[in-house]
Amino acid sequence: MEAKTRRDCLSSHLADERRRTMRFAAMLLLLLGGVAVWRITSGEWDIPMPVVARLLSPSLPETLRGSPEAFVVRSVRLPRFLSAVGTGGLLCVAGVVLQGILANPLAEPYTLGIAAGAAFGGALGFFLSPGFVLPFAFFGALSSLWLVSLIAWKSGGCGGAGLVLSGVIVSAMLSAGVTFLKAVADERLGPIVLWLMGSLSGAAPFSAMAVWAAGLLILGVAWIYGRQLDAVSMGEQRAALLGVDEKRLRIVLLYAASLGTALAVSFFGIIGFVGLVVPHLVRLLTGPSHRALLVLSFLAGGLLLAVADGLAQHMSELPVGVITALIGGPFFCWLLTREKALGAK
Repeated sequence: MEAKTRRDCLSSHLADERRRTMRFAAMLLLLLGGVAVWRITSGEWDIPMPVVARLLSPSLPETLRGSPEAFVVRSVRLPRFLSAVGTGGLLCVAGVVLQGILANPLAEPYTLGIAAGAAFGGALGFFLSPGFVLPFAFFGALSSLWLVSLIAWKSGGCGGAGLVLSGVIVSAMLSAGVTFLKAVADERLGPIVLWLMGSLSGAAPFSAMAVWAAGLLILGVAWIYGRQLDAVSMGEQRAALLGVDEKRLRIVLLYAASLGTALAVSFFGIIGFVGLVVPHLVRLLTGPSHRALLVLSFLAGGLLLAVADGLAQHMSELPVGVITALIGGPFFCWLLTREKALGAK
């Protein structure tokens, strides 16, 4: 009887958690719809929603496809909005993965040095040709991850805290390298600086499709390993008792997060703190279950970056990376002091 009561309580708790998750997801989708209307209809040239709906129709006549309104909606505003949502979702999923696999709330692509490696590689690619930015960013992200892992291993700190500390060190070194590249960039300085500050102003249909494909791929991989992430986040010993191959899991998910981050950085530059702020806020609202956390963080991250990009555009095309840094910097300080306070108890 007692065992049946416990099972009933557990089933009731899981049902409540699913309902809460579905309500939160519905709210995020509703907000995303509202932001989509705002971002696509407003700008230097306001276009009414009925006109936008007609221009986005698959049956739009060929005579209207070449109109200025169609170009603005279909080739400028829609790709930019989709790029913002896809990039925000990708970075947040990467943040959830890194925080879960390392069991460290401060882990994200930027604190681990992955983004700094992608930025250094991409900036180096600018010196050769714009076509080298993407492959160099990939190589830089993977090289940075390898270097962070090596430093953590050599220092005897392969856990989450050791990797984060090594990531901070590597980020500092790579940031110095980026500064050197900017100093010798001559006429290439302008594009490099704009790219490094993070901007979605150059979003195109291809970049939108690429970040969405990468974001959904990482989300799918992490979803498959969701239960194992739950076990690892509770501690290495418990994960081992549950039969989780933590080494294999860490390799798969770390490299997946690194590649996704490299793709986002190569297209849009440094857009920091999104992958740190959003997963924490979503976790506070929905709980630690990684499968729900991954989906909701993707939606919330896309919403945050779409809103931030809208604000940046309305502030004389300010780089969106500046907006996210202004939001995330104070949050990071609060989180760091909170973790120290909890550790002292």
